[in-house]
Amino acid sequence: MPEPRSRAAVGGLRVLAHPLRLRLLSLLTGAAFSAAEAARALDETQANVSYHLRRLHAAGLVELVEEIGVRGGRAKRYRHDPGSGEHLVAQSPEEHLLVAAALGEELRRRSAERSPAGEGELTDAELWIDPGEWQAIRQHARELGEELHAAARPPHTPGAVRVSATVVLFEMTRDGGSGEAGNSEGGEGGRSDGGQP
Repeated sequence: MPEPRSRAAVGGLRVLAHPLRLRLLSLLTGAAFSAAEAARALDETQANVSYHLRRLHAAGLVELVEEIGVRGGRAKRYRHDPGSGEHLVAQSPEEHLLVAAALGEELRRRSAERSPAGEGELTDAELWIDPGEWQAIRQHARELGEELHAAARPPHTPGAVRVSATVVLFEMTRDGGSGEAGNSEGGEGGRSDGGQP
């Protein structure tokens, strides 16, 4: 039985600043898993996965969706709602750097497993654009994230393609570190789908 989600429990971006948590959020988007099942899927120890699941649950990023009987005991299965990350707010400027480091580490791990024959897309930019166009681009990125997560399937689903997606868009200071921000309407919110803070 799903438990009611407590938005009050959602806190800072720091909860995303660990590559295993990013992997767990991706895994739990496609299907509900217990700590033991997630540990097997990610080739991690159950103790390590349990610890990070507890942190994600406390932050409101995963929710308990069912309890199942396992060898005379009970196992809790959790699922991730990608929209839950919209309530995360950076509690310090350093949190963005911590999340960026976790994203970088996770991107390196995924890149090492890139299919030589697989197709992909790459875009990188640091540029100046019109504020109205910036808002529209952010909306497109939000919609892309929603589409990606809606398409998520459990690991090893026959016919499904394993893919990596990392989208990070943010407004920068006007003069390269002076601290003077441009026209900011975006706020500090982030999404928890593996790379949007």
